[in-house]
Amino acid sequence: MYKIILLLIACSFSFAGIAQVTEEDRVQQLLRDQEQAKHAELMRLMDQGIELMDEEQYEEANLKFKEVLNTAKVVPTELCFFFGKNSFYMGKYRQSIDWLNKYIELKGTKGQYYEECVDYLDKSNEAFLTVRQEERKEVHNILTTNYDIDCGPSGKVVCPVCKGKAVIITKGAFGDSYKACPYSDDHGYLTCEEYNKLLRGELEPKN
Repeated sequence: MYKIILLLIACSFSFAGIAQVTEEDRVQQLLRDQEQAKHAELMRLMDQGIELMDEEQYEEANLKFKEVLNTAKVVPTELCFFFGKNSFYMGKYRQSIDWLNKYIELKGTKGQYYEECVDYLDKSNEAFLTVRQEERKEVHNILTTNYDIDCGPSGKVVCPVCKGKAVIITKGAFGDSYKACPYSDDHGYLTCEEYNKLLRGELEPKN
């Protein structure tokens, strides 16, 4: 009788253990299903973004891609390419370069979109340099062509040619040579009017 009781107790513990393992399995399976559902939703959003991009709806595609970025725990590698490509079409060249480079870093030359990625990376780099040059040119034009520069209450400014020394020093093989500055006064200054003419390339040398 005693042995039977021990056997029943052992069986109850065994069944309880099986029941616990089964419950843990269910929880784990539920978590896996949830993760798969989230991943499927992210892929659906990314596919929608790709479709919108192919239809040249870049702003709408950007919203889809950003939704994936904001939701995903781990960003799909392919999104690096598509987000970078779409950024190029939106004129966000620095952003495009960053994401396209990331795709190449992760996938290397064997990536499915490698060649296309390199092509868009070259385009983004070229466009970025062009934009930067245009910005510099625009600033240059504003400063030297469209406006006069305020020289302050004194009405004078240090000559940028001779650096306020009134002479231009040229270093040579046989020593330094000195020449009077053709633009400044004897103290190395320009009037405000002279200074602005110099910036515009309109100031004639004095000698």
